[in-house]
Amino acid sequence: MSRFVTDMFIAVFGASSSIPGDGIYEEGVTCGRLLAEAGLGVVTGGYGGIMEAVSKGANEAGGHVLGVTVPAVFGDRDGANEFVMQERQAAHLVERIHQLTEVSAGAIVLPGSLGTMTELSVVWNLAFVAGLSGTTPKPVVTVGSTWRDLVEHLGLRLKTDTGLVHCVTTADKAVEAIRQSIPGS
Repeated sequence: MSRFVTDMFIAVFGASSSIPGDGIYEEGVTCGRLLAEAGLGVVTGGYGGIMEAVSKGANEAGGHVLGVTVPAVFGDRDGANEFVMQERQAAHLVERIHQLTEVSAGAIVLPGSLGTMTELSVVWNLAFVAGLSGTTPKPVVTVGSTWRDLVEHLGLRLKTDTGLVHCVTTADKAVEAIRQSIPGS
């Protein structure tokens, strides 16, 4: 039985190319473990790299792990990583991001590449439009200087609200920021 105290999930995005021993993978394991210890579930893209690392950390700490895979896009992958407890399949990448954001109460963006940048853009935009509709934006937390620099640059160039994205340096600081942003976590 899980120590899970809530049905609240946090979406975690990051590089699919990360491997054990590269430092980023270990940050993912820490992130997943700390989220589970806080009673939060994790939802990721379900495959390898950071997705696997976060799933591993959460699973080993007794948390609930949901993975949203896209077999039509990633036909070369055998399905969700071994630490995913529940797998959902999406028809395409946009639907995958929709499912990830729909079930989550917030998002943590770990180091990644173009796909991760796309996910950051979506969760940032969803936080922005939440304010337009009078709803509370879901918290968005990034880890690392790449995202901090990108958020600052886009804020200046696009004249958008950078305050909707909380930029930190480590996974433990990201989880703490999420916990402080979500009542009851």
